[in-house]
This record gives sequence, C-alpha cells and structure tokens, in this order.
Amino acid sequence: MDNLKKTRLYDAHIKYGGKLIEFARWMLPVQYEGIIEEHEAVRNAAGLFDVSHMGEIKATGKDAFNFVQNLVTNDISVLEDNQVIYTFMCYENGGVVDDLLVYKFNKEDYLLVINASNVEKDFQWMLENKMNYEVELKNISEEISEVALQGPKAQEILQTLTAFNLDDIKFFYCRRDVVIDGIKCLVSRTGYTGEDGFEIYTNNEDITKIWNSILEAGKTYGVKPAGLGCRDTLRFEAALPLYGNEISKDITPLEAGLGFFVKLNKKSFIGKEALVRQKEEGLKRKLVGFEMNERGIPRHGYEVTSNGENIGFVTTGYMSPTLKKNIGLALIDSKYTELGTEIDILIRNKSVKAKVISKKFYSKNYKK
Repeated sequence: MDNLKKTRLYDAHIKYGGKLIEFARWMLPVQYEGIIEEHEAVRNAAGLFDVSHMGEIKATGKDAFNFVQNLVTNDISVLEDNQVIYTFMCYENGGVVDDLLVYKFNKEDYLLVINASNVEKDFQWMLENKMNYEVELKNISEEISEVALQGPKAQEILQTLTAFNLDDIKFFYCRRDVVIDGIKCLVSRTGYTGEDGFEIYTNNEDITKIWNSILEAGKTYGVKPAGLGCRDTLRFEAALPLYGNEISKDITPLEAGLGFFVKLNKKSFIGKEALVRQKEEGLKRKLVGFEMNERGIPRHGYEVTSNGENIGFVTTGYMSPTLKKNIGLALIDSKYTELGTEIDILIRNKSVKAKVISKKFYSKNYKK
C-alpha cells in the first residue's frame, strides 16, 4: 500500500482508529468504530467524512457557461450564482463518463466536482471537448481538501464554529466566504447520505484543523468520524447512484432511472442524440429496487434470473442498517420491473427468491 495516495487527514484517521483500505488509488478509512454505528450516527446525529480524494476542476472564462452546458446533461442555465446542480457527463452513445456536481459562482466561473476514480479520465474528456470554447480548465484536485458533515445535527454543530448564518445556505447552494474556526472555506449544503449536511472545501494545510474542530464541537451532539463503509450503505438506502454500479460507460442515466437530471429539451449536449433515441425506442432494461424473500445478502454483480433465465444483475445490495432488511438495486430486463414481480438472485450458485419493490428505500431528510 506504499504507493497509494494519502489525504492530509491520514494521521487523523490513524489517531481515531480508522481501518484503512485502498480506494481509487487512495488509502482511506472504511470504518472506525464500525459501519453500523457510523451509519446510525449519520441518520440520528452526525458523521464526519474525509472526502479529500474527490476531484475538482475549475472552468473559467468567457465561454465557461457554453462549455459546461454542452458538456453535461442537466440544464445549467437555470442556476443562480452560488447554486449547485447534479448532472452527468455522457459519451456520444449515452453511456456515462461520470456523475458530478457543478458549482456556479458566476457565468464565467464554475467548479466541477468529480469522482476520485475518474479524475484523470474526466479531465482528459473535458480537454478533448474544449473545442473552440474560450474557457480555461484547471485540475485543482491536488490543492483542495474536503470533508462532509452529514446528519440531522450537522447545522447545529457547524454553527458553533462560524459566525456565518448557515440558514442562508439553502439546499444545493454554496458560499465561498464561510469562516470556520478562523479558516476561510467553501461550504455547500450538499451530500451523499440522504440527510441534511454540508460539504466543506479548504486548503490542504487547514483541513486537519477543520476536522479536529468539528469533532470537538460535535462531541455533545453525538458526532462520529465515518468511513467509506457507511458512506456506501447511506447513499444506497437513499437510492443515490455510485459510478461503476448504477451508472457506467455501459449504463445510461435513463436506464438508471435518473432521467430527471437529463434535459433532452436542451439545445445540445454530448450524448443527446443517443439518449433521445433510447427514450423514443423504449428502455430495454431498467434499475429496480428489490427485497429478499428468503435468507441471503445480495452483492454487486450477482446474477438476477427468472425461471432460470438471466434477466440482469445486482448493482448494489446490503442488509440495510436502517430498515433491517436485505435489499438491493438491480438492472434488469424491463419486462420484469413491475412492483411485486418475483425474481431470483443467484447467491453462491443458489437461486434465492426476491421481489421487485420501490427504489425509495429511505425518505431523504434534506433541508430545503
């Protein structure tokens, strides 16, 4: 593991008993106290995540708006200054390059936050599609560290460390001038857990102070440091997609049930023609939720069958810590996607019965 990258919070993870694993060429904590304990802390109080491995690309210049608008599936023309939007970059065939957040500071200044595993690929894709746009693209991923404070007590905790009124940051908005414990930060009301919370970006040198200050301030509120393990169970319960699972170069946003973030009435964007065609022809496969009727935990990649015939595969599956049920998401043949349809999950070469249910496993608790 010596050749893996470490975030500036590596020593803090060791101090708090983090169990480190390799993720996207980074050494990151999968858990501290335990996945269930950390998951429940986020649902009931707050959890603090190191997400410094995420990638950040700046897009600035006269044509920054036109460049980003052509690059992504969502419509950034609706954004106000300091607003954030969730979207996809797609290949010409409609497959997903990556999912990302676009932060608009003004019409000539955007920040694109991308997945750690895709930073080099994504940045190359952006450069290849820069064309004649007058826009400067800069990969600042190595200069920025980021933590995510998530949970119903997140605002109360963070408010003790800043004079800035956090009520002024609405859901999916941001501010670049929030001073937390003496350190200037970019703070957005965004996250990946289905709970209210904030993502906090600052310079590498200052992130350890931010981390320690939040954990100290949050002691009486029940905050816990949280790892990648519960990050995945939390986002899964909230039916939030993971690149490489629910979306990929081989799975379009429409197949994943994420058409809301694909504005086909937009004048143009990369992949539009393929996605328009896919919608017109009808989806041959769709992402569904399912619940196990028999014992067994479904896992990513497990085969889904009906009457012995392969109809798709599990994209994510867990014993849900909140629902206390074995549930999953699967991409399957559209003929089998009606709620209540019985399907089989192949677990260690044995067919285990399941049924199709709504993907809305957990009601999101965002502060609008």
